[in-house]
Amino acid sequence: MIGFNTAGDGQKELKPGEYLSMVLPEDLLKFGLIPEFVGRLPVISTLEPLDEKALVRILSEPKNALVKQYQKLLEMDNVKLEFEPAALEAIAKEAIKRNTGARGLRAIIEGIMLDVMYEVPSRDDVGTCVITEKVVQERIMPELTSKKGKKKEESA
Repeated sequence: MIGFNTAGDGQKELKPGEYLSMVLPEDLLKFGLIPEFVGRLPVISTLEPLDEKALVRILSEPKNALVKQYQKLLEMDNVKLEFEPAALEAIAKEAIKRNTGARGLRAIIEGIMLDVMYEVPSRDDVGTCVITEKVVQERIMPELTSKKGKKKEESA
């Protein structure tokens, strides 16, 4: 549409990421890619950023999900690892804030679990480790419960 008063007359507002879905090979050539390279791209596809719900699913649902991997690692030391749903959401929010997507989830969990993974193998009295939203947000030590059911350490 052309003219001064045409905004809103049948035009749809596009988000910044939606422009990429309209890229044509000619656009790539204008951008500066060489024709030989553009010719080797049989399909041009775009991806949209993952939302919080998708990141939580990535953390917990796949067969080799990060949560399951860390649970298995602590299980080798006879410790049960639990992630509260709010903690998973906080991890996903942190990944969105860092703009790292699904690849950044491991770094976030690694930062949370670093002290636990170092301390738990040398202790025989820990039965359960609970990761809460507060643990994720404030980077405090997770709640460790003894095998007899008593709390050994609490989040400060």
